[in-house]
Amino acid sequence: MEYTTQMDAARKGIVTPQMETVARKENIRVEDLMERMAKGTVIIPANKKHTSLDAEAVGEGMRTKLNVNLGISKDCCSIEPEMAKVQAALDLKAEAIMDLSCYGKTQEFRQRLVEMSPAMIGTVPIYDAVGFYDKNLQDITVDEFFDVVQKHVEDGVDFLTIHCGLNRHTAEKVKQGGRLTNIVSRGGSLLFTWMEINNAENPFYEHFDRLLDICEEYDVTLSLGDGCRPGCLHDATDACQVEELITLGELTKRAWERNVQVMIEGPGHMAMNEIAGNMMMEKRLCHGAPFYVLGPLVTDVAPGYDHITSAIGGAIAAMNGADFLCYVTPAEHLRLPTLEDMKEGIIATRIAAHAADVAKGLPGARDWDDKMSKARAALDWEEMFNLAMDPVKPREYRESSKPEHEDSCTMCGKMCAVRNMNRVLEGKDIQLDD
Repeated sequence: MEYTTQMDAARKGIVTPQMETVARKENIRVEDLMERMAKGTVIIPANKKHTSLDAEAVGEGMRTKLNVNLGISKDCCSIEPEMAKVQAALDLKAEAIMDLSCYGKTQEFRQRLVEMSPAMIGTVPIYDAVGFYDKNLQDITVDEFFDVVQKHVEDGVDFLTIHCGLNRHTAEKVKQGGRLTNIVSRGGSLLFTWMEINNAENPFYEHFDRLLDICEEYDVTLSLGDGCRPGCLHDATDACQVEELITLGELTKRAWERNVQVMIEGPGHMAMNEIAGNMMMEKRLCHGAPFYVLGPLVTDVAPGYDHITSAIGGAIAAMNGADFLCYVTPAEHLRLPTLEDMKEGIIATRIAAHAADVAKGLPGARDWDDKMSKARAALDWEEMFNLAMDPVKPREYRESSKPEHEDSCTMCGKMCAVRNMNRVLEGKDIQLDD
């Protein structure tokens, strides 16, 4: 090939098939897309071995994208229920799926996922390493960690979440205390534990160039994980989080020197008034690299409803610069999500992403809303259902409570404002009485 990665191609002026796909989807000139990719402000995660991929872009000027987490674990190790979730996520138009599998037939699940999914696929290799080697965390060697990374990219995953920025210096900040929830990142906590027990540096920080070798060969995007993301409002924007972010910015520049695409992962739990500042800080410290956020959850007291707390934070974050939202379900902090939990989380996050795109003035973003408004003004129920983000639920609501008059609903009946405005403007009698 004449290029190694999508970033390398953009810098050489080579238009890849993935760029053509993205330019069409985003309604953007391919030259403008390539300019942003060359700078690193836009990425197209696209492993050379993911042949079923329908490419998407993440970053500056692109639609806000949505990621769905799923995978098998020791308590829920059956593959088929998770594959059903994969199909549901694809049906609900998720642009990315992260396989967080940590036990059982992880490679079989990962390979099936890559084979069937047009959405981009991400993984967190350190989760898999613990189950794959079936030995104590502290006994896993540096080579074994990298062997698992190699397996994941060979299986075709498009981006890897690796917590490279949680080095020993930042770990000392964590040990100094002051946090209510310490480290809540699963990958971050595993690496912190490995470092502490072995009195050693984070292998992915110490051997970062080895990681870049792998990513460059397969054109895999590096998602620099936030091991110190805040797990509660109290811990947001503290020294641990900010220091790790500075390190991620340094690693971003090193990756770009190798033409490896990068995105940065962010918080977490955070009060609403801190979100805009955090988005600006990330973009500044990480040189405009795309930002991928989990939430942020804007309050800590709503277990069972964290898809809502997350959607509030996600909308604010995306409006202020976040490019990629990871969904949160009602099951957050409580259990592995069910299919219904997953659906609720996806829809809540899609609402946040679309609302942010409208607020940012993304070209064409509000066209969808205007079409819905016209359908509502015309009391065209079928068109409203077709345009709905989730067509099933509004149709079920309508069918469950039939009005006397088809041009109204059971909330207002003949007092429907839309119905009466239409009639009076057409010169018709309103006839509110029976």
